[in-house]
Amino acid sequence: MTAADVVHHIIVPRNDLTEFQSLAGPRTVVHDAREYLPLSFVKLPWLNMWINVARPWPPVRGWICQQIIKLAVVATLDARGVLLMDSDSVLVRPTTLDAFSVDGEVCMYRKPGGVDHTLPGHRLWHDSARRLLGIQPPSDGDLTDYICWPCLWEPHIVRQMLLHIETTTGSAWSTAVASQLRLSEMMLYGIFVDEVLGGKRATSTTMKGTVHSAEQALSGAEIQQLLSSGPHDALAVMLSAKAGIPLETRRRALKEFTDHISETGRTAQP
Repeated sequence: MTAADVVHHIIVPRNDLTEFQSLAGPRTVVHDAREYLPLSFVKLPWLNMWINVARPWPPVRGWICQQIIKLAVVATLDARGVLLMDSDSVLVRPTTLDAFSVDGEVCMYRKPGGVDHTLPGHRLWHDSARRLLGIQPPSDGDLTDYICWPCLWEPHIVRQMLLHIETTTGSAWSTAVASQLRLSEMMLYGIFVDEVLGGKRATSTTMKGTVHSAEQALSGAEIQQLLSSGPHDALAVMLSAKAGIPLETRRRALKEFTDHISETGRTAQP
């Protein structure tokens, strides 16, 4: 689903390296997630939690650690754009950087007013991002949403953002990020672009994917209904790993959908 010059980076826990090494090749690099964490991060046995000895409290939850790894990986890459894909997402159409660009400029997902009273967690993510970036707390009322699947970042912007966090907090960026109890890396990136860089990027209010983010299982028929009602040009499908959808159900529905795309060249409309 990507061009021959696109390199895939798979980041997995050290214990899973052996299972994934068979995927390595000229276009695919498999990494140990530990490569992207500071030496000061110590894994707690039997728990998905770390202690950062540079700042032991609070412990670093697995969710926050995962976001630190994402930021660190993108910051090391020499590329115009990096497409973030979690393990519960899959590309369903040929995907290029041009699909995320307008007039040659890479586009960022931005939905004004997308965070309303029904999304209190998103507001907390706004709060923590603004603390890290050293800017004012969010205003009352609805806020901008930057969370999308799939998500494309520009590495040079990520590097600027991490340097800004270090300048603002006086700490290593990884320590500053690890100190947060709640954080969305996508919200952090979007707020940085809009409120620190002045929003000087092309934006889109439309995701490039069909998404089921609720922690609720879907039947095969319900998945097909979701896929057929999604954007006709969706590049990816995200079915939350926390939804509890059986793997075989997921695989069968996605295969039927991609087979249909191959046959018709477009998604069936509802």
